[in-house]
Amino acid sequence: MKKVLALILAVMMVFSVCAFASAEETYEFDITVWVAEEIKDLTMKQIEDFNANNEFGIKFNATVEPVSESEAATNMIVDVEAGGDIFCFAQDQFARLVQAGALAKLSPEAAEAAGAANTAGVVAAATSGDAMYAFPLTADNGYFMYYDKTVVPEEHIDSMEDIIADCEAAGKFFSFEMESSAWYLASFFFATGCESEWTTDEDGEFISVNDTFNSPNGLIAVKGMKKLVDSVSHNSSSAGSAFASGSAVVVTGTWDYNTVLDILGDNMGVADLPCFTVDGVQYHLGSYNGCKLMGIKPQVDEDKAAALELLGEYLTGEQCQLERFEERSWGPANLAAQGSEAVQANPGLVALNAQAPYSIPQGQIHGSWWDIAKVIGDDVKAAEDEAGLQTALDNYTAKIAALFTMTSDEKNAWTVIGTCNLTDGFFYTDYNNETRSNWTDDIPMVEEDGIWKTTQAYEMEIGVEFKVRQGRSWDNAFPADNFKVEEAGTYFITLDPATGAVELVAE
Repeated sequence: MKKVLALILAVMMVFSVCAFASAEETYEFDITVWVAEEIKDLTMKQIEDFNANNEFGIKFNATVEPVSESEAATNMIVDVEAGGDIFCFAQDQFARLVQAGALAKLSPEAAEAAGAANTAGVVAAATSGDAMYAFPLTADNGYFMYYDKTVVPEEHIDSMEDIIADCEAAGKFFSFEMESSAWYLASFFFATGCESEWTTDEDGEFISVNDTFNSPNGLIAVKGMKKLVDSVSHNSSSAGSAFASGSAVVVTGTWDYNTVLDILGDNMGVADLPCFTVDGVQYHLGSYNGCKLMGIKPQVDEDKAAALELLGEYLTGEQCQLERFEERSWGPANLAAQGSEAVQANPGLVALNAQAPYSIPQGQIHGSWWDIAKVIGDDVKAAEDEAGLQTALDNYTAKIAALFTMTSDEKNAWTVIGTCNLTDGFFYTDYNNETRSNWTDDIPMVEEDGIWKTTQAYEMEIGVEFKVRQGRSWDNAFPADNFKVEEAGTYFITLDPATGAVELVAE
């Protein structure tokens, strides 16, 4: 095949020339596409539609594989060459994918078209410097409130205190993930105007942070949080399925819309988050907002690269975004799709848009922050007075500061985190003989001949879960989904960083 397709396609994208549609030659490519399992079949159908209708003589022989957004990013970083030609990922994976050379830069024409067609925040999330490296896929990665209208009347949905009282009176739960997720508990801090903004150097290393969680406004935030976590109605969960087990309120996102609707039916209420009150002042709960992106792996074949860009543009265009909305309720990033009557009438997306003025774009965040911040919920619940709440914030600040004093060896070392040395259902004893809660502290490993191994063996039951991560951060962690023990025993844990392979070695 002559190397003319890339040039022809570039000309066609700029000038919208249609003469190539009559070309007799078919340009055929074998590709692998990674998407979430729930859109696997739809994506295959969309690629077949592109094959049937594109005017460029392009045909893709596509293998569509179900790979989660987090798993796709991790796999691409481990081995770009073996990765999917097209893959989807969450925006918080963007920086490390660019650094790993796993994303092809969009052509100026494709970037201009995608920039004009999609919401500005998602376009910014796909941009590094002056270049765009991915196509916007969704604009719905945020959270809001679902509620049972038989328990919480509409006139109470703006007040957290009223909702708590309704749940307590009915013997129901208020599910809001406060004791295991920094992503959700940050809601209280954003409500009072706190921020946590991280700065990286040109190599992607985190060099500073502007964090005001430990401040007078932060103290107001944890006072409001304590009202919730101290309530007998509180359930630290973000699962829409919690409505089937006694919850009357669940804070979650659009991905749980169908689950909640199936459980509550006509009794499903959807709204932005409520306000909480401290010292007579109301504060509207904030949230993170984010998106999903579709990237293209760098290609050696220029023709294939140009064709893949056209396919990526098609798969993230108005029609395909609407199809994903109609089938899976994914919120479009495409402006025209957002304006459709069906999208405008979707209660989940209406609530997400209502929450938008109180939300914070999720930028690049140090991978260790998620573990540091999620402990705040536990510390707030344990606090007995205002001094205890201040101590929780002081502890948080000290851990943030420690991130910038880590030695090179500590940054490069691999450790294990999870439930791999449980002594009961809730706590484990760490290597210093201190009792810690699950997923809060790291177990050390040592390196020998390129393989990392725990310093001792641990007794593990079936179902125990863990990950191996570098620098006590989630930026580099294996496997993509938690490692789950399938046979009880006493094991060392090993990691080969070159391949990402995690294994158990019997004592």
